[in-house]
Amino acid sequence: MSIEFDNNLPIYLQIMNYLKREIVTGKLKAGDKIPSVRELAAELQINPNTVQRTFQELEREAVVETKRGLGRYVTSEEGKIMSIKKEMAGDLLDRFIGGMQELGFSSQDIATIVSEAVKTKEPQQKGELK
Repeated sequence: MSIEFDNNLPIYLQIMNYLKREIVTGKLKAGDKIPSVRELAAELQINPNTVQRTFQELEREAVVETKRGLGRYVTSEEGKIMSIKKEMAGDLLDRFIGGMQELGFSSQDIATIVSEAVKTKEPQQKGELK
């Protein structure tokens, strides 16, 4: 695991965001065991208390669950994982739309630009040449 920390955001939040991204992209699957506090602290070279806070917040949000004596695991609740994914998508969209509006684009311009970009990024259909 490799994270480049940003001095403008608390480290525990950055680790939370990283782990959530790993979960929604499928790199960490529902029911997977996550590293222990000590393992993750050593790997990231940070204070174990920071990792403990990260895990407490993830548990509070029901992203991970503790199995007494066995460790922490990614939630098996697929609905929760989809909810996290939608939340992250909403954050991305908010930043994108805000940035486009700062550049002076109207809502219609933004919709057109996105629509055209999606069309050019779609996988080629069988037999279709671009």
